[in-house]
Amino acid sequence: MQSGVCDYVCMDNSHCSQPCPPGTEGNMGFSCRKNKWYKVTDTCRTLNAFNIFEEDSYLAKPFGETIRINEYAGKSETITDMLMQKCPKDLSCVIKNIKRSPRIPGNIAVIVQLLHNISTALLTDVDEAKMKSYSTMANHILNSKSISNWTFIPDRNSSCVLLHSVNSFARKLFVSKHPIDISDVFIHTMGTTISEDNTGKNFTFSMKVNDTGNEVTGRVLISQEELQKVPSPSQIISIAFPTLGAILEASLLESVTANGLVLSVILPKELKRISLIFEKISKSEERKTQCVGWHSLESRWDKQACKMIQENSQQAVCKCWPSKLFTSFSILMSPQTLESPTLIYITYIGLGISILSLILCLSIEVLVWGQVTKTEISYLRHLCIANIVATLLMADVWFIVASFLSGSMTHHNGCVAATFFVHFFYLSVFFWMLAKALLILYGILIVFHTLPKSVLVASLFSVGYGCPLVIAVITVAVTEPGKGYLRPEACWLNWDTTKALLAFVVPALVIVIVNLITVTLVITKTQRAAIGSSMFQEVRAIMRISKNIAILTPLLGLTWGFGIATVIDDSSLAFHVIFSLLNAFQGFFILVFGTILDPKIREALKGRVNSVKWITRISEVKLSCAFFALLNQQDNSAELAPQHSVICFFPKTFLLNSLVNPPKGQANKLHAFLTQEEWQSPKEKCAYSCLLATRENEGNLTPWSCQRRARSVQRMEVLLLSCSVLLNTSCP
Repeated sequence: MQSGVCDYVCMDNSHCSQPCPPGTEGNMGFSCRKNKWYKVTDTCRTLNAFNIFEEDSYLAKPFGETIRINEYAGKSETITDMLMQKCPKDLSCVIKNIKRSPRIPGNIAVIVQLLHNISTALLTDVDEAKMKSYSTMANHILNSKSISNWTFIPDRNSSCVLLHSVNSFARKLFVSKHPIDISDVFIHTMGTTISEDNTGKNFTFSMKVNDTGNEVTGRVLISQEELQKVPSPSQIISIAFPTLGAILEASLLESVTANGLVLSVILPKELKRISLIFEKISKSEERKTQCVGWHSLESRWDKQACKMIQENSQQAVCKCWPSKLFTSFSILMSPQTLESPTLIYITYIGLGISILSLILCLSIEVLVWGQVTKTEISYLRHLCIANIVATLLMADVWFIVASFLSGSMTHHNGCVAATFFVHFFYLSVFFWMLAKALLILYGILIVFHTLPKSVLVASLFSVGYGCPLVIAVITVAVTEPGKGYLRPEACWLNWDTTKALLAFVVPALVIVIVNLITVTLVITKTQRAAIGSSMFQEVRAIMRISKNIAILTPLLGLTWGFGIATVIDDSSLAFHVIFSLLNAFQGFFILVFGTILDPKIREALKGRVNSVKWITRISEVKLSCAFFALLNQQDNSAELAPQHSVICFFPKTFLLNSLVNPPKGQANKLHAFLTQEEWQSPKEKCAYSCLLATRENEGNLTPWSCQRRARSVQRMEVLLLSCSVLLNTSCP
């Protein structure tokens, strides 16, 4: 919109109309925004039914006495009738004055209407001469200097009418044996005949898109395989527009920009597939590029008409399917930012860390399962945690699978399957979080043990997997038949047309709200449970679940909150970075806040590690003693035997010492080991009894009594040394 002057007081959302400047007809419409008048419409024109023609047209009537302001649109038909009378052979009698006319909005509208009426009036017999004149008229209003003026034409569909009119007129063009090549600065038409023996056809255009002098190219490629389907002789016509994409954007107030030539093709109905190569106007690698076709009935770019075959920073290769609805194609540069290398690194590194974290979570749950699931509520709690971890792990795996599929058009069935499983497993993560919340409510509001554990487990699985499965199946069943399940550029739920993404967003946000309400309710209810009461232990377990939910729910909710923000405002790089970070590291968050920071799990892990440590040491002792026993059997020398026994016995002293200060939870295991039959020789029994008695503070056995009872034993030196070392007492 342009600032202007209006005679009325400017109040927000008010409108006014002003006459055009002297020498032009029409009026200008203004709208008040933020205490300023802005021009929104403009019908100012100099062309009319009398001065548009050559010869003595300007002398026919004085300027300004011909047409009223609101009559110019209806007079275009009169101009067409006069044109057919004055120069029906080549339509050239209006060219001179059209080229001399200023490219103001009213003149553009007059010429658009004239071109539309010409394409309608001429049913056949369009030859190269007529096509040249027609292209010259269109070229005048397609000039890059006129783009901004298209915004003020009251009829927003004027640019669509122009495109449709040019295509319709070209469809009636007859191509003889010689190819047609009509080149203007802003419209270029090429036509040729084809036959079955052609090895393939291509049209190459190179045109300026602005006043910089830089040219961009576009190519239409038709394979020999496709040409063999066409009856001979047939003709192919292609038209290139370097500025029409920008004009469509300005006229329709679209938010996407054509980033290449607009290529129209007039083909025999047997030709179903063509390849198009577009050089990019803007070589930016930070913008998404899409191959599109112009939907002639709905007046919009449609992503379903083409698919991307190959792309780099310079050009894009598209495969398109022409039809009656789709005759014009281009590539779009949307305002949406492409995933930068930073985002890609964040996503895949984060997913790798997430997957490793989730595998570690499951491993820890397996290790400590017996120690942390002794009560029913603890069992159900860890059942929920294990399933949250498992479903998020599967979702991450399927996310990676989906990312390797190039798009819904290339691997449609695979993309549908990947999207279904990503949708299902991500929903399952949230529904298992909901199951945890319901578990808390059941424990707080109802007597916790009124239902059998099997019923509770079945209920949790129904919520955790049943509900997501129903939602995912309904979503694909409703949207996929109409090809509205997938996004055109990625394997994920559609948003632009069917809003299938709501089947994930709505349940997820509802669960986040329910979980937060649940945590609040738990805080208010559990404040009444006194320490030492019968409910205290159960309340502590419920509080642990609540803390887990209170931490993980905002994280998950915040993650997908930014995910929704990326859909609503896809141009914000900050939203993409935050969402990628939170989404990629969800598994790590669960490992930290759901597992490592849980005191019960840490305590169980510590005991498990100690148990493994002592069992490993016992195994070493057994191997050591077995080895030296073998040496004793092989060596009959009595002098060496005590030395071997000493060497063998030192590992045992390590175990015996543990009886004095045993690790927590290990005394019974070590006592059982030391009292096995293989250790019950008379030579050593005294020392073990001595140590056991000392540990238990019985005092009836001392190192001196050990010495007396072991006096007749051949390995007395070993026993005395053991008692001395283990009891910190000197034995004579």
